[in-house]
Amino acid sequence: MAFFPLASVTLVPHGVVQLHIFEPRYCQMVSDALDGAGQIAMAIFDGGAWQEEYHARPPVRKMMCVGQIVAHEALPDGRFNIALQGVCRARVIAEMPPDEERLYRMAMLDPVSIEDVDDNVMKPVRLNVLRLLSKSSLQDLKDASAMVRHLRDPEVPTAAILELVGFSLIQDAEAKYQLLAEADVMRRADIVQDELRALKNLLDLARPQRGAPPPRGCSWN
Repeated sequence: MAFFPLASVTLVPHGVVQLHIFEPRYCQMVSDALDGAGQIAMAIFDGGAWQEEYHARPPVRKMMCVGQIVAHEALPDGRFNIALQGVCRARVIAEMPPDEERLYRMAMLDPVSIEDVDDNVMKPVRLNVLRLLSKSSLQDLKDASAMVRHLRDPEVPTAAILELVGFSLIQDAEAKYQLLAEADVMRRADIVQDELRALKNLLDLARPQRGAPPPRGCSWN
């Protein structure tokens, strides 16, 4: 499968990301994907070598997120605007060798199946995350109200909400990758809750400084 590496996690299952595709190799990748199943994988660079070797083949981390192109706009000069929806996690088995006609990179991937989790088992997690986002300083976060609406909607599975909470509210790049790399939903739930509690503590410490600019992604309103 074709993959698009970036510096940090940009897509998780159930999430949607808007991308403007302008580099020739990725324009070719999107064009080829649209001629097929419409899927590409979003990858994460491994280490800092990509900053010097971006146009080469710098190493990528072992877990990716497979995405489905759900909307696209082909621009006259060959660029694209696309909306990519996360489908599943996938582990890299091996990267395919370069091809003279193919500008982008491809890898053999092993998809990680989506867990069939009884939502009743996850109810305590759901209630705890709802409490954190609606009855603590975390309610100041820009996307907290949208997450609360999802949490109060019984039609939205808890596992899916946790993906969105982790992607939208957690800022630490390594924690985001841990969430992507973790196949077990309950362990992901633990990571999300630990990160939210740590963020809550930071916001609580910052409350006396409301005269100062708010932390990134937050609002004092």
